[in-house]
Amino acid sequence: MSHFTSEDEALLQSMLRQLLQSVKEKITGAPSVECAEEILLHLEETDENFHNYEFVKYLRQYINNTVGSVIEEETEKCTSAQNQGEVSGYDTLVQHVTKKTRESKEYREMMHALKNVMMVVVESLINKFEEDQMRNKELDSKTKKEHQSGYYTDNCSDSDSSFNQSYTFMSQEQLQLLVERLDPIQSKEVRQEALQTLCFAPPSDILNSESWPNLRKHLTMSLSDPDATFSEKVLRFYAKTFSSSPFNMTREVYTSLARHLELYFLSGEYSLRISAGLDVSNADINHLLKKVRLLNEYQKEAPSSWIRHPEKYMEEVVESTLSLFSVKHEPNPASADFLSPIYFLALLDIKAVWFKKWTHAYYSRAVVLRLLEKKYKSLVNAAVQQCLDYFEFCKAAVNKNSRVNGFSQQHCSDTQNFSYTGPELQYVYFVHSLCLLGRLLVYKQGRNLFPVQLKNKKDSVSVTDLLVLFTQLIYYSPSYPKTTFAAHTDNYSPASLVMDILQVFCDQTGCAAECLYTDAVIDALLHPIQSLLSGTEVCINCLETTLIDVADILARIAAVEDGLSLLLYGENEKTVKDDSPTAVHVIVQFTKKLLHDDISLLSGSEILPVVKGAFIFVCRQMYRTCEGLRVLIPYGLHESIGEAWKKTSLLSEGVPTPVSSADSTSSISLESKNILLWKETLLDALLNFSATPKGLFLLHSTGAMNDCVNFMFSSLSKKLQTNEYEEFGNRVIVTQMATTPTGAVALQSSGFIKALVTELWALLECGKDDLRITQPKSTPVDPIDQSCQKSFLSLINLLTYPAVFELLSKQDIPNKPMYSLREVPTDIIDIIDRLIILNSEAKIHSLFSYEQSHIFGLR
Repeated sequence: MSHFTSEDEALLQSMLRQLLQSVKEKITGAPSVECAEEILLHLEETDENFHNYEFVKYLRQYINNTVGSVIEEETEKCTSAQNQGEVSGYDTLVQHVTKKTRESKEYREMMHALKNVMMVVVESLINKFEEDQMRNKELDSKTKKEHQSGYYTDNCSDSDSSFNQSYTFMSQEQLQLLVERLDPIQSKEVRQEALQTLCFAPPSDILNSESWPNLRKHLTMSLSDPDATFSEKVLRFYAKTFSSSPFNMTREVYTSLARHLELYFLSGEYSLRISAGLDVSNADINHLLKKVRLLNEYQKEAPSSWIRHPEKYMEEVVESTLSLFSVKHEPNPASADFLSPIYFLALLDIKAVWFKKWTHAYYSRAVVLRLLEKKYKSLVNAAVQQCLDYFEFCKAAVNKNSRVNGFSQQHCSDTQNFSYTGPELQYVYFVHSLCLLGRLLVYKQGRNLFPVQLKNKKDSVSVTDLLVLFTQLIYYSPSYPKTTFAAHTDNYSPASLVMDILQVFCDQTGCAAECLYTDAVIDALLHPIQSLLSGTEVCINCLETTLIDVADILARIAAVEDGLSLLLYGENEKTVKDDSPTAVHVIVQFTKKLLHDDISLLSGSEILPVVKGAFIFVCRQMYRTCEGLRVLIPYGLHESIGEAWKKTSLLSEGVPTPVSSADSTSSISLESKNILLWKETLLDALLNFSATPKGLFLLHSTGAMNDCVNFMFSSLSKKLQTNEYEEFGNRVIVTQMATTPTGAVALQSSGFIKALVTELWALLECGKDDLRITQPKSTPVDPIDQSCQKSFLSLINLLTYPAVFELLSKQDIPNKPMYSLREVPTDIIDIIDRLIILNSEAKIHSLFSYEQSHIFGLR
């Protein structure tokens, strides 16, 4: 057993420790093998690495070599008896083999040998334990001498052997003694010695003891010790407890730390102010940040385990946290400049990940939102106030035509900066508040916290007011062109954060209906568009980026039935008045001006085609429906898009078609690629007019029918439409196309029908070559085989009366005397000839799956 690893030594130590606890008296002899067997069974159930220990592998091999032959012999006997009906059942077989093996001579000899081995091993471990205890006493006396000489060494290092730590048992008397020694009235040396002893003990022993309440008070007070080294060691004990103890124990440690911080921020010794900034390289500030960071790390991990414990435990953690972060100096006239704990949290968790995790599950969300409503609504009020203050600051700076100090740009600095100015602290807290409120509004309980009443504001702030504020931040806050976006800039720019929030709202049906689908929010989104249409002065940072973001949200709203109704008719679906047109009229007028290059502020912009495409997509979401198209028809949008397509087609005539070769990027200039991309965007927009019968008529009038169908077939052949919605939309478009003669001809000439027929033939007649046949294929009983159902529906939808007339008129059925097995149909008339009118032996013999294919044709 000399090759055992440290893990095996730890396993033996664990066995011995449990033996010592079970015997509860001084060990004078060797433990029994039966007791060791019970401990091994317990370890197997609790330790996931149990089977990887060399000691366990040794025992397994030893047992196999000794009684393996006996087990095999008894198993063979029982198996033969089972076949003859003498023994029945798996459990009976196992019990019988186990009983016979235990009664065998080999088993008794093995147990006797193991007992002798265990006696030697445990005796050596006991001797080592006593030697280590003596060495610890010597180290303690040496430490005391060093304390008296003014020199202190840290023996609470992680480099100490695991053996020493595993045998540091703490009795109630020892823990009570520790409590007395950690009392703040004791001398510094006594308290340091007690803390060092505490670091050796397992946290579970301490937290389960009767002395823990008193010890907790002393540790909480020790966190405020002027000696930074001493308070740092207490913090390490807290961190060790968080990482190695269950939630029902750690919540007391957490609330202790939270209470300590709350008292510290309310104490007279705390004097930090926002206007003075924050120097994180300062030792005291650094230590304070460590405490808040330890809280924050626990906040993120606690939700993974607190559902397994009573709700009151979780409520303690939540309430202590909200109480801490709601701290403010009410009586102090300078309370507005008070650097509260929430600023420190925002520095460490700027996107409020802790709040997102706490509100993810209903179990904890209900508690968090209930406490916010009843006791800590000031936390929500402060977040709303911070967003309002930042917006007013941005608006004032934009109106003065001055550049807002882009705090988010501070992250781009190459030099290390260990201090934050007052405005930077305000910006970090603003980002945290924005993310927290964005998460809060997702849930109905969170929206019920509104309206909120702010001290310096006469009117209350409702959910709609907050959404309008968010929307205005898109174009009043500092923003950067899409081409210059960097990862760190984009993550923390207000416009990007607001876009993330609004996109989440659009995806949540109930949230969108209550938050976004209001005239006030739509008017806020349309503000930059209306300013450009009316020719008034536009004070917006990075206009193109703002317009792209606004179009993105409008398109998401228009894609939903309720949102589309809001854009078409307004919030109350009133009759449209000339003096107050609904959103759809503003959007389509602006899109037409964009297509005619009639917006002077955007002329010459590199990303103008992207802006145009974004607003065309918004209109496309509307004219894909009959209701939306009816409102858009008077504006002649299809004509504007058709004219733009014709101009782009002339420009693209000299541009070579891009191929997927290695040097394609060098052979085609960036400008040529942009022209081709813009042309495809316009064709896609025109193609989507054919989603409705009236829209198809408008598409005919543009003369782009054939080009649109070719573009659609090209896109399908490249498998660009991986989205199920897009695929469904294309099926609708094909069906609409087939209802007109010109559409049917265009589908035929583009190769779409040929591809459809070829795919159908492959499914019916060819099958999959790589399919391994392990059993005969069952005879299909469904009306249409599942593999062919999609092709069947595509053909049925395609073959309307106008399409049948155009595709089959003046054509004779081939009726060939001979058909090659490799001859594949390419047209509808070929399908009729090969699958339906089987009037000759040649046609029947040309089919591999005659019955299936013929039945398909007849159906």
